[in-house]
Amino acid sequence: MSNYKFKKSDEEWHEQLTDEQYRILRKQGTEMPHTGKYNLHFENGEYQCAGCHQKLFESNQKFESHCGWPSFDNSIEGTVTRILDKSHGMMRTEIVCSNCGGHLGHVFNDGPTETGERYCVNSGSLEFTEKL
Repeated sequence: MSNYKFKKSDEEWHEQLTDEQYRILRKQGTEMPHTGKYNLHFENGEYQCAGCHQKLFESNQKFESHCGWPSFDNSIEGTVTRILDKSHGMMRTEIVCSNCGGHLGHVFNDGPTETGERYCVNSGSLEFTEKL
């Protein structure tokens, strides 16, 4: 993850992030389904990376997918990087913050909107700023 603009040492990440955020963003963890604070959150605003605060998603990109994690049909252009993930005996596409490399979740080609994609994101990797 050294090719990212926003860099911190492992110790600095530990100091900045909660244990759950660190496990998700820096160790590619996931939260249990239906437990994340943004799963059923539909306020008007922007979702940012909890690690570096880069804007990732607009609230109009979010939809209810009933999968148990916040779902978006797209990201703000240039903010999310896709990486082939062959872990756990599966072939998936991991999504990470393009600024700091923080793990966000995975993207799937089963979305119900025009994009046909579902960005399945951990709430612990996000922060939210409301727009009035």
